[in-house]
Amino acid sequence: MNYKLMLRTLGRTLQLEALCLLPPLVTALLYHEDPKPFVWTIVLVALLGTALSHLKAKPEFYSREGYAVVGLIWLTLSLFGALPFFFSGYFPSYIDSFFEVVSGFTTTGCSILTAVEGLPRGILFWRSFSSWIGGMGVLIFTLAFLPKVGGRTQVLVQAEATGPVSSKLVPKTSLSSRILYTIYIAFTGAETLALCLAGMPFYDALLTSFATACTGGFSVRNASIAAYGLPACEIIVTVFMLLCSVNFAVYFLLLTRRLKQALQSDELRFFLCAVLGAVALIFWNLLPAYEAAGHTMRDTWFQVASVVSTSGFSTADFAQWPVLSQLVLIGLMFLGGCAGSTAGGIKCSRILLMLRCAGRSLSRLSHPRATKVVKLDGKAVDEDTLNTVFVFFCLFFLLLGGGCLLVCLDGFDLTTSFTAALTCLSNVGPGLGAVGPMENFAAFSPLSKVVLSLAMLIGRLEIFPMLILFSPATWRRH
Repeated sequence: MNYKLMLRTLGRTLQLEALCLLPPLVTALLYHEDPKPFVWTIVLVALLGTALSHLKAKPEFYSREGYAVVGLIWLTLSLFGALPFFFSGYFPSYIDSFFEVVSGFTTTGCSILTAVEGLPRGILFWRSFSSWIGGMGVLIFTLAFLPKVGGRTQVLVQAEATGPVSSKLVPKTSLSSRILYTIYIAFTGAETLALCLAGMPFYDALLTSFATACTGGFSVRNASIAAYGLPACEIIVTVFMLLCSVNFAVYFLLLTRRLKQALQSDELRFFLCAVLGAVALIFWNLLPAYEAAGHTMRDTWFQVASVVSTSGFSTADFAQWPVLSQLVLIGLMFLGGCAGSTAGGIKCSRILLMLRCAGRSLSRLSHPRATKVVKLDGKAVDEDTLNTVFVFFCLFFLLLGGGCLLVCLDGFDLTTSFTAALTCLSNVGPGLGAVGPMENFAAFSPLSKVVLSLAMLIGRLEIFPMLILFSPATWRRH
């Protein structure tokens, strides 16, 4: 294990976290709020980051170090990122602060806050900005703006990337990171402008755009997007939630005028079919309960987009919807968005690969000697990748069951406990029952909050980095 290089990479990332705390500090100063929570955190994080970044190490990163350091970085950034919340005095305990910032970094959108409108603007800014940083990936952010971390940086990107297959847009990793962030920033800016034109105040529009682009779902209003009463804003947020659920490589192909290649994406077609199917089924199920078909359609599109993108915004309390609609939404919580997007969940590409593997297995029963290759986007998928997908599914459901069992110790009903574990592991945000879209996670015990926080980190990093980080075998000499 190259411990010094791991610590130096951690130090560079902590330096970037200190820089990221400057915008909320400036926001606090502009609104004449107490800046001390940010000042203390910036000083502490900057000093530690600078000390670690000056370590001299051999530039040798391998898979074990790469996966372990990604898990370590996300955990450490969350531990320090919680300090502004804790120092502000608006959060009951450090565990609550940790839960909130983990929810932000992992773009989950769960909250322990019963009311957000009374919080200082600087604290709200950090709450939303942390989710924006985590949306595209902390390591991708670091490589885009502080590329000289040393080692084989593609190992870090692969460990943090979402989906079963990770590939670079261009040969140079740092340039790929900058391209991704250029697209990401463009989406954020375009949505901010659109929301302002639709009548939303600039501060609200900016923070809502942060939460939409990263599919995080943190709102600055207690009633989420419904608080504004502006149908145009609901439509804009719906569109951008869906756009940010698509693999960002598709947009790169469109920008480089490779339209045919972009539209040939099997995952994109599967995702669009799943969204359209869910909208049609829920609209048909909800229509008798609404007075106007237009209102039904708007709420249906918004909530389907919110859940499948794992954003967590709400315009209606879907915990009160018919059971069929709730079951469809639970299915979307498992599904999530596309690989290479900011969305959470299992990812459409993995579901598609598992379905094709199942089809191949059935085909072999009737034709034992037939040779059939599983393909994605017209390319054969190697057996190692398929085995990794299968292992991911097994671990996902084992962790979901374990998390649900631990949360059940708090005495909540099964619907609440199960959807709380599911929504954290899939990075969705709201669940059903006591964790519905109009509720929060404040009533859970400290143990459950720690368990759910770890579930959010495991889900955002797609299981393997966190398991490797906590595996004793990782830290053995041989």
